[in-house]
Amino acid sequence: MIIKQVSMKSELARILDKDSKLNKENSLPSISIDCVVFGFDTSSLKVLLVKLKDKEEWSLPGGYLWKDENLDDGAYRILDQRTGAKEIYLNQFKTFGKINRNEDFFDEFPNDLWHKQRFLSIGYYALTNFAKVEPKVDDLSDRCEWKNVHELPQLMMDHEDIFNTALLELRKGLNYRPVGLNLLPEKFTMPELQRLYEIILDKPLNRGNFYRKMTKYGILNKLKETRKGGAHKAPNLYTFNAEIYNEALENGFKEAW
Repeated sequence: MIIKQVSMKSELARILDKDSKLNKENSLPSISIDCVVFGFDTSSLKVLLVKLKDKEEWSLPGGYLWKDENLDDGAYRILDQRTGAKEIYLNQFKTFGKINRNEDFFDEFPNDLWHKQRFLSIGYYALTNFAKVEPKVDDLSDRCEWKNVHELPQLMMDHEDIFNTALLELRKGLNYRPVGLNLLPEKFTMPELQRLYEIILDKPLNRGNFYRKMTKYGILNKLKETRKGGAHKAPNLYTFNAEIYNEALENGFKEAW
């Protein structure tokens, strides 16, 4: 068992050393990106997490900004590497920069290691279709998985703080921005949309009020189709009106939940 641990540590050290040299050549110093990727599986809200090799803690998908790269492009690149998903809603929500936020985590490694330097991390939260994502590991990690937001493992560094802030921002955002286009299938019912909102907000919503608000916003197209099956009357199917939905993302709603 001890031999295995030493071997794993040696492997991680070798990979970090190689990655450190590449980042010193290609990346901007002092700036990192951490992404809180939310997905919805019809019954719970999920977040995508990564486990670094030879570490017990999990982390948010993240990386470093290339020297010739715009900030948002860096976030999209990191998400593409982790999920392969192309339809992702991305929102920058806060910068995290406490002293020793990452240095202590890499305490056992040399002081000149790129990852051990002080970094200000730009936090993004992302919304994507759970069913279209195939989590990917890289050289530094051995697992990349969806976790229920209420059943998180221990997170490294300040990633729990980043996650909690992202979830709060997502909930606050529902007061003035629509959500669902990147989380639900193309066709959905009003109860399914309401269930998504209730799971994000972690509270029940009045069915009648929800229906009135959603129809008032004008972001939905009612289809001449119903969801087949079940003992009750088949509910109507809807799609999002992409033009009005995107305008609402830009300009916001006027009412709060």
